Amino acid sequence: MTTELLYLEDAYLREFETTVQTVDPETHTLLLDRSAFYPGGGGQPADTGWLSFNSGRYPVLRVHKTPEGLWHHLPTEIPLPAPGTLVRGEIDWERRYALMRTHTALHILCGVVFRDYGALVTGGDMEPLQGRMDFEFESLTKDLVAVIEESINREVQAARPVRTAILPREEALQIPDLIRTKINLLPPEITHIRTVEIVGLDLQADGGTHVRNTAEVGRIRVTDYKSKGKINKRLYIALEPFP
Repeated sequence: MTTELLYLEDAYLREFETTVQTVDPETHTLLLDRSAFYPGGGGQPADTGWLSFNSGRYPVLRVHKTPEGLWHHLPTEIPLPAPGTLVRGEIDWERRYALMRTHTALHILCGVVFRDYGALVTGGDMEPLQGRMDFEFESLTKDLVAVIEESINREVQAARPVRTAILPREEALQIPDLIRTKINLLPPEITHIRTVEIVGLDLQADGGTHVRNTAEVGRIRVTDYKSKGKINKRLYIALEPFP
C-alpha cells in the first residue's frame, strides 16, 4: 500500500481523482492511493489545496510523506470519509505555481554560481516568490552580487527547457557534480534518483516541482546577501508575481 506520486511526472496537474486507502482519526489524516500534492522537502514547502468527497469540499492544511504514502491533513471538525471513498483533489495552483517558479529560480542561481565560481550549496529555503541559498564563498561583495544577478537573468531570458528523469541510483551517481550540496543528503536506501535538468546549465538530484522553461520564472532580483560564516555566504532572491 502506497501513494502514486502524480507530481513527479506532471507538476502542472491541478486536479485529480483518487480513493481513500486509510483513515487516521488521531491525526485526522487521509492516505490516498494517488495524489498530486507535494509533501514538502528540499526546502520546498508542502502544497495546500482541497479535497472533495461526500458532497463537501474541504481544505487540505498540509501533507506529509511516510513509507506508506502521502497523508493529507484535514481540519478536525470535518467528518472523515471511510476507506474506499472516491475523492477529488485540487491543488492551490496560484501558490504551487509560485513555488515552482521560485524553485527553478534557485536552481538557476545554483547552476550559475557553480558554473562560474565552483561554489557548493550549504543550505537553502523558499516560500512563494522568494527564497535564499547558502554557498561556499569566502567573500561576497556588492559588485559580485550584481554580476550574479545579471548572469541568472540571462539564463531566464535564454528560455532553457527544464526536464525531469528518474534514474537507477548507480546510473545517476555516475553523473559528474549531480550532488551540489556540501553533504550528500540522499539516503542509501533510495534505489532510484529523480533528476532535474536545466538544459545547458544545471543538472541536479531533486524531488520537487519546477516550471517547464526558465522563461516562466520571470525576472529574478537578488534582494540581499549576508555572511553566515567564514566560507558560508547567503543570497536572497525574489520574483515578481505574474498578472
